[in-house]
Amino acid sequence: MELALAQLAIEPGDVDGNLTRAQEAVAAAAADGADLVVLPEQFVVGFFAFDDYPTHAAGLDDQLFDRLAKMAADNDVGLVAGTTVEDLAASAAAGYEVPADDGYANTAAFFDREGSRRGIYRKHHLFGYESAESELLVAGDRLPTVDFEGLTVGITTCYDLRFPALYRRLVDRGAELIVVPSAWPYPRIEHWRTLGRARAIENLCYVATTNGAGTFPDADATLCGRSTVYDPWGTTLASTGDEPGRLTATVEADRVRSVREGFPALRDRRN
Repeated sequence: MELALAQLAIEPGDVDGNLTRAQEAVAAAAADGADLVVLPEQFVVGFFAFDDYPTHAAGLDDQLFDRLAKMAADNDVGLVAGTTVEDLAASAAAGYEVPADDGYANTAAFFDREGSRRGIYRKHHLFGYESAESELLVAGDRLPTVDFEGLTVGITTCYDLRFPALYRRLVDRGAELIVVPSAWPYPRIEHWRTLGRARAIENLCYVATTNGAGTFPDADATLCGRSTVYDPWGTTLASTGDEPGRLTATVEADRVRSVREGFPALRDRRN
């Protein structure tokens, strides 16, 4: 399977511009032969644009998610639509099971080639240090996997990288590829590189960390980019710098199974 990570230029609060850039990146990745495209965390409004969260929050049946589904279907690709701000009250009113009857969540949606929504992941670990995320949002409580193109795919988000038990739970559910939409800022570049590689090594699976690019003056924050695909040995297959761009890597279920058979650390665990 050809996996593409779209490291978008994200302008805080520029919803129309950000969605247009996402649409262009998905179309370009599809034209280059991608099967699955992953967008960054909060690519619609910008992670640090906290004042804009309520204004641009959307329930799962709202127009935003229809537009993202169409983005996948029109380009005949699977799409992990980064994350967006989900309006939990609107989703609950539409009949969806949600972690709270109101408030907002940091939500990633997985669409298949037909634009059907195959999975929803709400960020489990909300960042509190110098961030309003933990005050504004509700943590997720479900950990789905999606079977796509012969691979079992799990989703986590950004700060989740610091909590390895979450990744082990995904592997126990069969995950062979874990995608990580993120909004990781300077100066913690070494953490970003090390944690993504560590999650791949300890779980003997592919890990794809998809960051954004751009500066948020109000928060004095700049995203560090460096989106990367790690293989089950923790080897870097492809990576970017800190500017907007795309990368593509081939990921194979047989590679995961071969590594796990040849180095059976997961079987040697003691609980």
